[in-house]
Amino acid sequence: MSNVTVFNPSKAPAFAKRGNPSAIALALTGGASSASGKNISIKGGVFRLISDGKEIAAIDDRHLDVVIVGAAPKIGRTFYMGKYEEGKTTAPTCWSADGDKPDASIESPQHSNCADCPQNIQGSGEGTSRACRFSQRIAVVLANDVGGDALALSLPATSIFGKDDGNGNLPLQAYARWLAAQDIKPEEVVTRMRFDTKAAVPKLFFKTMRWLTDDEFALAEAKIDTDPIKKMVTMSFNAPQQVAPPAPPAIQGTRPKAAAKKKEVVEESDDSEPEVRKETAPTNAVPKKSGIAATVDAWDTDD
Repeated sequence: MSNVTVFNPSKAPAFAKRGNPSAIALALTGGASSASGKNISIKGGVFRLISDGKEIAAIDDRHLDVVIVGAAPKIGRTFYMGKYEEGKTTAPTCWSADGDKPDASIESPQHSNCADCPQNIQGSGEGTSRACRFSQRIAVVLANDVGGDALALSLPATSIFGKDDGNGNLPLQAYARWLAAQDIKPEEVVTRMRFDTKAAVPKLFFKTMRWLTDDEFALAEAKIDTDPIKKMVTMSFNAPQQVAPPAPPAIQGTRPKAAAKKKEVVEESDDSEPEVRKETAPTNAVPKKSGIAATVDAWDTDD
């Protein structure tokens, strides 16, 4: 079944204004000029709803219907030195929000511009991949709760570029171009995000399902271009905090007294050099303790 037979662009509702593309449409097609609270993760090929870094729900379905209410104006890049570690959340070694040059916060950028960077060469990553990876952030609301919270979603390169699967399911940029060709704005329709079950890594396809109702569009439109949405799609990373080592624990009591040094008795002999003899303890003396036992006894006897 093709995309056109599922969704009929000619039956546009009144709110579907023809003319210039919206900011979201420009962002998705790459035509614009130059994780916040809640988001969606596609880790493990499963839609996971995340709130403040904690997973609150996992969706068993292979697809999720949403309304796109925001998109980063450009495709960003991230580079991590070394091999990726599962669960590691440190900031990238180098990154770029516009895909053109490293962010100003990077202390040691890999290159002055992204196009000529050695990490942008095919084969610099695993296999034939690039070590510096493309990604684009979008903001969506669930189609069954358009008035609910917006969710951020960071899409990898495999979900942005490429070809359709032959069933009308398209990667993001191709999907955005299809919408633009029909003079449709992404925020006017319900979009189905579906996992590519043939891909070795999590990869999404996109497909139009239906027009929004008038009430749904009013709810979606109210979110567009708001500060929370802009913040949600803006790439940013917090530098790792330098945590001072904890202070050593305070030791209760007083320091044990230093043990008295053994006296040395010097006896004169007929020879020219004196003879040194160590004083021996009386035979009835109690053997001295050593190590931890000695320390404990010393603390017990101190004032």
